[in-house]
Amino acid sequence: MYWRVGFAWSRSCALELGRNKSFSLGLCGSEEPFSLYGYIIAYPLQEYGGIMSALGSDSWWRKTLYITGGALLAAAAYLLHELLVIRKDQELDSEDAIVLHQFARPKTGVPSLSPFCLKIETYLRMADLPYQNYFDGKLSPQGKMPWIAYNKEQVCGTEFIIDFLEEKLGVNLNSSLSPQEKAISRAITKMVEEHFYWTIAYCQWVDNVEETQKMLATNGPLSDMLRWILSQVNGGIVKREMYGHGIGRFSKEEVYTLMETDMRTLATLLGNKKYLMGPELSTVDAAVFGHLAQAMWTLPGTRPEQLIKGEFINLAMYCERIRRRFWPEWFVDVDDLYYDGLSEEPDSPSQLADLGLYSRSDSFQEQDSALSHHNTPSPDSDMTGRSLFDSDMDTECSETEQLK
Repeated sequence: MYWRVGFAWSRSCALELGRNKSFSLGLCGSEEPFSLYGYIIAYPLQEYGGIMSALGSDSWWRKTLYITGGALLAAAAYLLHELLVIRKDQELDSEDAIVLHQFARPKTGVPSLSPFCLKIETYLRMADLPYQNYFDGKLSPQGKMPWIAYNKEQVCGTEFIIDFLEEKLGVNLNSSLSPQEKAISRAITKMVEEHFYWTIAYCQWVDNVEETQKMLATNGPLSDMLRWILSQVNGGIVKREMYGHGIGRFSKEEVYTLMETDMRTLATLLGNKKYLMGPELSTVDAAVFGHLAQAMWTLPGTRPEQLIKGEFINLAMYCERIRRRFWPEWFVDVDDLYYDGLSEEPDSPSQLADLGLYSRSDSFQEQDSALSHHNTPSPDSDMTGRSLFDSDMDTECSETEQLK
């Protein structure tokens, strides 16, 4: 039996000191030794068991295993900490750069499963503002996503982000709108973000959570379990917040009825126009696109997809027009523009860059040839390669006929 001598301020709490009568606690960086007075005791290691017993035994390989394992864990924690610190320092040291914090890219080609993240990133592209994506998963101090950092200023909430950028950088997508049109734009935005959003979230995270779970970007041996946990947690949050909102107190059919009414309203407001407020883009288009894109590309075989690619085909053409103009690296099959009753998960991973500066005027000029399928004109472009979806609405009939 092995025995060890120790020092304790009570017989039930032993602190091994050997022959020392003082030691350094290292509190707040202090190296001043502290003296302790109490009992000098001797105790058998077998009574304490666990790691003490293993380290005190004659199995030297066990000592080596414990020490090596602890060193590896400490090294891994240190490296992770340093990587996060370095990455954060790079972000904070970026002057005059918009750093966009958002959720990680899904496994499919869709930029984001969050309508608000897709809204603000599309807005930045519409306004031709270079930005840096930052997929750290960290929420803003208000507990929201997305949020931006600009010259060490943090702004969250898409409405406040847009106001901030307009003030700081002088951009304004609504400059051509009349006061009445600006009021209509705000009313549309609030209908989409405060009402239609919940119906899409219900379809994503409650009614269709198994399919949404497959799109979550996780890696590693426990990725399937992590995706399941994340989807269940998020689904629970959505149901709780929907109930507090009030819309979650209705039945599934009633929720979908409300969703269809909102989509019909958007389709009526859009009509035969190129964008919601006319031939020119405005801020409301970023908000509406961010939400309709979820129905268009993230909910295969569901009621939202059937509606947007069927009865409300003008909304599908609207989404495709914006996608082609501002997301050149986001590819979809032309056959995906109408509902065919099939629900197949795409096999190809997302082609969107996880991290990198984006500028519509700079970043993709050198990539155009690589992203255009070897410069072969698509069925939806003329001989010059100009997309028909960027033309005026007098070509809308021909576009629809092409897709049928």
